[in-house]
Amino acid sequence: MDYLLLFLGVSLLVIGGEFLVRSSVSISLKLNISKMIVGLTVVSFATSVPELFVSVIAAIEGKPDFALGNVVGSNIANIGLVLGVTAIIHKLSTDKDFLRFYWPIMMLFSGFLYYFLSTELILSAFEGFILIIGLIIYLLFLVIRTRTKKNIIIEDVDEKLKSASYFKVFIWLTVGILGLYFGSEWLVSGSTGIARDFGVSDRVISLTMVALGTSIPELAASVIAAVKKEKDLSLGNLIGSNIFNIGSVLGITAVIHPLELDSPKMLSSDLLWMIGFSFIIVPLALIIPKRYFVNRLEGFVLLIAYMVFVFLAFYQ
Repeated sequence: MDYLLLFLGVSLLVIGGEFLVRSSVSISLKLNISKMIVGLTVVSFATSVPELFVSVIAAIEGKPDFALGNVVGSNIANIGLVLGVTAIIHKLSTDKDFLRFYWPIMMLFSGFLYYFLSTELILSAFEGFILIIGLIIYLLFLVIRTRTKKNIIIEDVDEKLKSASYFKVFIWLTVGILGLYFGSEWLVSGSTGIARDFGVSDRVISLTMVALGTSIPELAASVIAAVKKEKDLSLGNLIGSNIFNIGSVLGITAVIHPLELDSPKMLSSDLLWMIGFSFIIVPLALIIPKRYFVNRLEGFVLLIAYMVFVFLAFYQ
């Protein structure tokens, strides 16, 4: 039964997330918000909502390590698994903007998260509010930069969604919210039961199985784009979800319910893995002679490192 709940939970999260993105984009376009703003803000936030639902429900149910592990594990999976697999299929481009803007901000958010948790072993509502403010500032800078630099790749936005009827948008929104709510409930419940069956902690399950489940949409979208080779794949866009996960998911979750660490390994091991995966992108992208690209070999390195992380999480 727990495995069925896990499968149904992940499926509903994927379906609910897709319908939420559709409804959010349609409503934004109907309000005459520019396609650029929608791609940079609405789409990016909507794709992080599955992680938000899972973390909020876990926190309310008194499982802070589950809520934190979901985000930390998702950030690790986004780089080790999603970037790794995508780079193996098709090389990923980087540029000076990635090195000067996206990567430093991701490291800054990761550093602040580690500092907040290390001081009192809790992510308080005030600290969550700081993360949210930081995300808003990041988005403002991103919008300003995109207006002045025309070569920045933003998320695809289907302008046909503007013509969708209000009734259809309401149905999409309803299906999205219900899918995310029940998907999160079943994912947390099923994962907790599996953790008990394996004799492992909620932390380990959330870092691996749950994080993998909530990362499936990013993995599917990136793999499809890489296989089709429709456009140049931007590393900045792919890691932007890591910034949103910390700023919006953990920020909002902490404001609703402060997250107190249960397991010291979250601080001494898991967060360090997350920071390590975030840091290693730059040395890989700057390896000569293929500077500003993450190629197939480097993709294998990231994927193997992710597999080592998952193995150690269960083994320890």
